[in-house]
Amino acid sequence: MTRKPYVAGQFYPGRSRELRETLDLLTVRDASGKETAIAVVSPHAGYVYSGPVAGAVFSSVEVPDTVVILGPGHRPIRPVFAIQGRGSWETPLGEVSIEADLAEAILDACPLCRDDAKSHEQEHSLEVQVPFLQHFRPGVAIVPVCVSYVAAYADLEELGRALAAAIRGFGRPVLIVASTDMSHYVSRAEAEKKDGRAIDRILALDPEGLFRTVVSEEISMCGFQPVTAALVAARGLGAARAELIRYATSGDVTGDDSGVVGYAGLRILAAPSR
Repeated sequence: MTRKPYVAGQFYPGRSRELRETLDLLTVRDASGKETAIAVVSPHAGYVYSGPVAGAVFSSVEVPDTVVILGPGHRPIRPVFAIQGRGSWETPLGEVSIEADLAEAILDACPLCRDDAKSHEQEHSLEVQVPFLQHFRPGVAIVPVCVSYVAAYADLEELGRALAAAIRGFGRPVLIVASTDMSHYVSRAEAEKKDGRAIDRILALDPEGLFRTVVSEEISMCGFQPVTAALVAARGLGAARAELIRYATSGDVTGDDSGVVGYAGLRILAAPSR
């Protein structure tokens, strides 16, 4: 089956030419300092707001042929983790194939995962990442994983370990993309303060600390669960350091700092080779 775009023409341009022009403005193809990353954290709001942060983080890494995208479900979904295991996703830039072998390996390794394409039909958090991937890697294949907002830390740890095992067994380069926005509808000062605490836990490669910090301090970071699972997986794949590429808020666009949404772009890397 082919998943049709749900927010094309709303969160990002719905016509291929306009979308390509937008991506050209938001990204740098030949950016210096590109790294081969294990994972990235990228926002998922409309491109006018979060696009510069997403563009910066994707410009900072090499996008391989295969990408696993973890995104939060903003609506209830039946499984704790919903994977589309076969078929393709369509964007204005064309179709992106599902990497079925890797999807099957993840499903086999994680009993909480279900092959459930329906959970993806009206979810934007994964979709908005795909044009960036196509921009840097035409022909990219993906495994989309929608994460329920009921997922507990133990569930996310199970998913993260399963991802690491499946990616190791896959034997080819894979990038994990964790999709999240940060604080929602608070003042810029509060967003920067609270988001800074969550970002510190990501920089420390501390998945449990991130989960507990977001819950205990009531940080309205919608994708903290996908990021938690991505951190578990990244550690299992040899992550040694994380870097903040860019932070911004919607106030940078609207000029209104009284109620903003925060956006953070980070990359998670292995130890430098000697």
